[in-house]
Amino acid sequence: MASTKKMTADLIIIGGGVGGVAGALAAAKLGKRVIVTEETEWIGGQLTNQAVPPDEHPWIEQFGATASYREFREGVRQYYRDHYPLTAAARKNRCLNPGNGWVSKLCHEPKVALAVLQQMLAPFVSNGLVTILLRHKIEEAVGEGDRVRSVTVRNLQTDEVVELGGPYFLDATECGDVLPLAGVEYVTGAEARSETGEPNAADEADRRDMQSFTMCFALDYIEGENHTIPRPRDYEFWRNYKPSFWPDKLLSWTHPFPETLEPWTRDLFYQPGRRIIDSLWLFRRIIDKANFEAGAYRSDIVIVNWPQIDYWLGPIIDVSEAERNRHIEAAKQLSLSFLYWMQTEAPRPDGGRGYPGLRLRPDIVGSADGLAQPYIRESRRIKAEFTVLQQHVSPECQPGVKAAHFFDSVGIGSYRIDLHPSTGNRNYIDVSSLPFQIPLGSLIPKRVENLIAAAKNIGVTHITQGCYRLHPVEWNVGEAAGYLAAFCIDNKLKPKEVRNQRADLRRFQDLLVRQGIELDWPDLQAR
Repeated sequence: MASTKKMTADLIIIGGGVGGVAGALAAAKLGKRVIVTEETEWIGGQLTNQAVPPDEHPWIEQFGATASYREFREGVRQYYRDHYPLTAAARKNRCLNPGNGWVSKLCHEPKVALAVLQQMLAPFVSNGLVTILLRHKIEEAVGEGDRVRSVTVRNLQTDEVVELGGPYFLDATECGDVLPLAGVEYVTGAEARSETGEPNAADEADRRDMQSFTMCFALDYIEGENHTIPRPRDYEFWRNYKPSFWPDKLLSWTHPFPETLEPWTRDLFYQPGRRIIDSLWLFRRIIDKANFEAGAYRSDIVIVNWPQIDYWLGPIIDVSEAERNRHIEAAKQLSLSFLYWMQTEAPRPDGGRGYPGLRLRPDIVGSADGLAQPYIRESRRIKAEFTVLQQHVSPECQPGVKAAHFFDSVGIGSYRIDLHPSTGNRNYIDVSSLPFQIPLGSLIPKRVENLIAAAKNIGVTHITQGCYRLHPVEWNVGEAAGYLAAFCIDNKLKPKEVRNQRADLRRFQDLLVRQGIELDWPDLQAR
């Protein structure tokens, strides 16, 4: 019979992704004891084990991120300067982008992000303020009235059961896994336009209609060598799969242009005379070998997080464990099938077929099969004190160059409303949004008093999750949640009281500003 033990801390954080790490750093900086549980072997979520270089806004080097997120970004650059054979020019580049991928001003390896996050947490782990329980999955939560009393996690390696207790809990899981177990009211899927009034909402609500998830992987390319993988089990299915809303078979170089849905045919490698964005290879490249001394790399290294491997044949939230596993396995088969197609059948500009020199790099993502952990775009979402709607962030609904002002801002972010094809068989929704604030009310459940949303599970809709789900925003959400828990403990307040009592809200916002969190955007019209 598995053993059981009990552990307590000031703050229990379930989920060690981007928001969980930021929340732990924040609470520990204020002297709080924190326990972080993480289901996988790596902390960092999107930045590490999901293998997604950070999606950021165009002003990220100047403003629009918290001080600790900037510390992370600069830590990544310094790690390359300290440990990699950069060229002299790359070493001197203040805005070094190791991969020069055009998706971000900072495209880097997942393992470097992991190393930097571990460095940032190291002093607090060393002094005992932060305890990290890797390979621990939540199984149960116990509530008393409107409070969470404890959560139980299981060690996936030893089968040991651990009961975790404390005055505050953060749900920083990728899918909002604490919410159903703790009885916290939440929403999933797509709301109807009649519910939210959002211009791009669905005609009818569908709680199972969620954005696709993706099994990313890393590749390099060794010309003249053959690194073709074994033919995937489900290759024939994926090779012939033609979505009803897609301009070609899924396994092709053609997919919808997200903003217009017009067919867009791209190349694997850059072709002279075409745009950089027409090359998939340059999209999420994490190592540009030109940044490193001659001979350091045989090839660039890229992350494949491309439209061809988005999986939308079924949701993995609020389904049975068997169904969840079935969809994850199918998504793995899709990713491997796309790789095999590229290696063996993909048309080349020279008229040939296939790129057998494409080499899967399991070492880059830290897995035996070469695939990263599922990249989750959409989570359960709390029924919050305040829910952000498309009307708050849309340029069609707001005057000026910034989104609606929120009196209870705890941070800022900016990204287009970018929804990938969904399990409801709907195509991209990719529309403009304005630089926005993160309202404190979106982190606070309507009823439960001591659980705070700390990731993609905040009070947003299916539509606005499309712009609130990216790396800097999730970091800011988690960081604000960690500071909120510490502030409530120190001042014997509840989160709702902090938000609704203006004097306490001002004191909390002053704390955030002192800790390097920007609460509003500068005058963008002057820039």
